[in-house]
Amino acid sequence: MSALNVLVNLLRGALIGVSEIIPGVSGGTIALLIGVYETLIDSAGHLVRGVVRAAVDTVRRRGLARAREHFGQVKWGVVLPIGVGMLAAIVVAARLVAPLIEAHPMPSRALFAGLIAVSLIVPARMLGARWQLRDYAIAVPAAVLSFVLTGLPSANDADPSPIAIFVSAAVAICALVLPGVSGSFVLVTTGMYEPTLRALNSLDFGYIALFAVGAVTGLALFVQVLLWLLSKHRRVTLALMTGLMAGSLRALWPWQTDDRELLWASGDVLGPVLWFLLGAAIVAALLISEWMLVRRALRKAQDAHPHH
Repeated sequence: MSALNVLVNLLRGALIGVSEIIPGVSGGTIALLIGVYETLIDSAGHLVRGVVRAAVDTVRRRGLARAREHFGQVKWGVVLPIGVGMLAAIVVAARLVAPLIEAHPMPSRALFAGLIAVSLIVPARMLGARWQLRDYAIAVPAAVLSFVLTGLPSANDADPSPIAIFVSAAVAICALVLPGVSGSFVLVTTGMYEPTLRALNSLDFGYIALFAVGAVTGLALFVQVLLWLLSKHRRVTLALMTGLMAGSLRALWPWQTDDRELLWASGDVLGPVLWFLLGAAIVAALLISEWMLVRRALRKAQDAHPHH
């Protein structure tokens, strides 16, 4: 693999890493836009299966031949530089984003709300043009539940419990598999976003290691379950996701107390509205780019097989 290819993949990883720090911008969408989504998901699947197979076969003393088969299917030349670029970008972006959120909580929430609100189009659109009554019957209660849960005062986020760190990492990693869903948004709604940024910035290796173990566990368990749900119960899963995302927008209402109690809009209303519109415009531009990319790929496929 040429040095140029490695550099390009490092930059691709950096783009995905930056997107993972910003709630509402989906790492999966960025991976799709820059053309590495399928390679990463396929390789992640083989990597996870290889690790599981190695653990199981070592215990049963069956050797590592089957694990090696899976590891051989991983496109290491792409995955490694992208992984390095992602990690480097996450560490750098965390140092830039954390002080901004602390200094400007209201504009930050408004911007993030704009990013998420438009992201709702993704799971809603995947359901098709016409929503059925049963889709609403799943989405609306999910939205209400999510609205109530995100309104609960967050746990002591200055010192989150190991279980909270582990579980939030395991759930957030699923967002990488679903273009349009943001992993850091999951962390915002569980109250783990700022503690995770702080841990990255202070190089709290205990927290980071626990988070990494949670993410790997999530990748091994949840991602497989999620892919199965999307293939077997697609409509139910997408309606549920749309509802959960819509309800959890409550966490990003710009005017609220430290205990997540909602307040009426007051003071400088125009500022947050403009930040909201900026966030909405960013995700709209990403989604339009993705749509154009998919259309072009379909057109190419039709040109290659004109008789089908």
